Amino acid sequence: QLQLVESGGGLVQPGGSLRLSCAASGFPVDYYAIGWFRQAPGKERTGVSCISGRGGSTYYAESMKGRFTISRDNAKNTLYLQMNSLKSEDTAVYYCATVAYSDYVHRYLEVWGQGTLVTVSS
Repeated sequence: QLQLVESGGGLVQPGGSLRLSCAASGFPVDYYAIGWFRQAPGKERTGVSCISGRGGSTYYAESMKGRFTISRDNAKNTLYLQMNSLKSEDTAVYYCATVAYSDYVHRYLEVWGQGTLVTVSS
């Protein structure tokens, strides 16, 4: 079964840091491109960062460059998002997502985690 489970969200003050985790199961976390998205209250879901499959190239939305770092630990089969210099506008539910092949239904599926809430506030 393909599954992603996020953790690590919480309340942090402006300027602070958090590290989000996304535990993958049912596929190797370094096999497909995988990324982070977020949805702020009352707004549409947008892309934050992603990392390619085998090559490991990384991409960031413009407002996250220099503050956020995406990485993965293949041994733990987990994706991370290190967030530094957090701002109030970073407040959102953060999701990890990928498109992976399901041996059960024999096709590619879009896989999303349940999300983890990050609140940046003093």
